[in-house]
Amino acid sequence: MGNTGLVWFRNDLRVQDNVSLYKAISENKKVVAIYFFDPRHFESEIFGFRKIEKYRAQFLLETITELEENLEKLNITLFVYRQLPEDVMPQFLEGRNIDIIYLQKEWTQEEEKVLNNVKKVTTRYDLKWIESYDQFLFHPADIPFQIDDVPRVFTNFRKQCEKSASIRPIFINMPLPTGNKVENPTEIPLLVDLEYEAFTVHQNSAFPFKGGENQALDRIETYFWETKKLSYYKKTRNGLIGKDYSSKLSAWLANGSISPRTIYYEVKKYEKQIGKNDSTYWLIFELIWRDFFKYISLKHNNEIFKIGGILHKGYEWKNDQELIEQWINGETREPFVNANMIELKKTGWMSNRGRQNVASYFAKELELDWRIGAAYFESLLIDYDVHSNYGNWQYVAGVGNDPRDRKFNIKLQAQRYDPQQKFQQLWLQTKLF
Repeated sequence: MGNTGLVWFRNDLRVQDNVSLYKAISENKKVVAIYFFDPRHFESEIFGFRKIEKYRAQFLLETITELEENLEKLNITLFVYRQLPEDVMPQFLEGRNIDIIYLQKEWTQEEEKVLNNVKKVTTRYDLKWIESYDQFLFHPADIPFQIDDVPRVFTNFRKQCEKSASIRPIFINMPLPTGNKVENPTEIPLLVDLEYEAFTVHQNSAFPFKGGENQALDRIETYFWETKKLSYYKKTRNGLIGKDYSSKLSAWLANGSISPRTIYYEVKKYEKQIGKNDSTYWLIFELIWRDFFKYISLKHNNEIFKIGGILHKGYEWKNDQELIEQWINGETREPFVNANMIELKKTGWMSNRGRQNVASYFAKELELDWRIGAAYFESLLIDYDVHSNYGNWQYVAGVGNDPRDRKFNIKLQAQRYDPQQKFQQLWLQTKLF
């Protein structure tokens, strides 16, 4: 058994069903944890948007606060730094007897670059790095094909996985580390420390929830067991108003406050005790969609960020700043697009139906560079997930996994999903500033 294990939390901000944490506790006498509010995440990116805007920043701060509290119950200290990981790690490791670092395996370019930077500056410590894929429903070792052979069409991926892949059990009954907590001079920053203005959640927000593992579990308790809304999920999932038309679990999934396996087994328990139907299956179906985009990202690497997408298509894309601003501010010719964009700007949330429509309008109607729309979503969405965001934007823009390359008829969509214009009225009457 090692001396001290370090868990480097990234997008796995939970205690329950956390492979890295479980391994660290099982293999070491003492465990400490670390999290970085990497300054690069709060800067502007190439299209001029701040990578993380205030809504997701607040959700993240709430998440880290709960993580710290939950780790404390396991006698584990969480060190929190607002500096570059490569600047902190060499000094942090000094004198701590840490020989193993546990972390979730990431593969997108920014995360890989940071990890490589840290490895370069800590070579003198002769560290063992234990990386675990821990964000999937179907683990990469269990799917019925090699990563290079992941199907391009979702239906093929889903059917083969459902037929041949099993879902691993969750890690429960976490043992307590024997080492005592250590002195911690670090503090979780406030919103103002990250250079955001304080805000209150909009009264009409469809996502009035807070960040954190406990909040995710509370949401499951409410949505599944108390209200039994899960039994109607497939019928209501295209809704636009209110917190209960969908599970809203995507935000907690995105930063790893809850694992997809935890949700899966809770659905299975619900099916056994309350009843199984199309709606209960559909939530699992959506988890498989999430997996699919992660596997597409694993297969194609940085191509998911390139203008030609994974299909290398050579469309002519525009970069008209006036049209981009009109879309962002909800000032286009389409009231349904405008209402959704205003909701996003005021709350950091947008329904799945809204996202498909505004993205289609941006890419197919305005013919604007889809990556700009994707970057704006990255900035604003509380539930931003790199693989789902860029996978969905490519899909809608015609450079990704949609074999039909569809274009949404916005007016028909509005008539179908907002026939009495309640959603449009709710947000179009809201002042933008």
